[in-house]
Amino acid sequence: MPVQNVTVGIVAVKRKLNNPWVDFEWLPEAVLPGLPVVQPGTLIGAEGTVERWYLGPAELVFHSGETAHYRDNLVSGRPAVWVALREGADGGWFVAGATVDPYEGEAFVDAVSDKVEPLAMPHEIAVELQAFVDAHHVEAPFFKRKRDRKDPHAEPDFGLGHPARQTPGRRS
Repeated sequence: MPVQNVTVGIVAVKRKLNNPWVDFEWLPEAVLPGLPVVQPGTLIGAEGTVERWYLGPAELVFHSGETAHYRDNLVSGRPAVWVALREGADGGWFVAGATVDPYEGEAFVDAVSDKVEPLAMPHEIAVELQAFVDAHHVEAPFFKRKRDRKDPHAEPDFGLGHPARQTPGRRS
């Protein structure tokens, strides 16, 4: 099955909170097409109590078996890249994952401690994704399942443990 990898850079925002239990909030803010020349974990800007950090690269993996999902994302009106951030043992934040599959992105929120955001997909990534979908999408036929008809003349099946299935003189 054809697979394509695209490396992107992830920018996060760190906000000072007025909260007695949590000092700062980290959220994914932007996806960069390609990698910038700065090192991961670099402060790239600050405005008041808000800081912007380049957290590092993330790998988007396009699988040919998921092209229907990618197509759903592209035609949604707001194509997105889902980015998950996770706090490390040292208290620093890092990129835990990134995807263009909306259903996989939805699954990212299962990890309660992760910060997940759908971010605007850069035009360059959308063009690459559309080319991948055009090259590898195969429309899967829809098969409606049909129930098996029960034989009206068959003996009833009461299931295990039902009194009608007990043999005489034996208890379950």
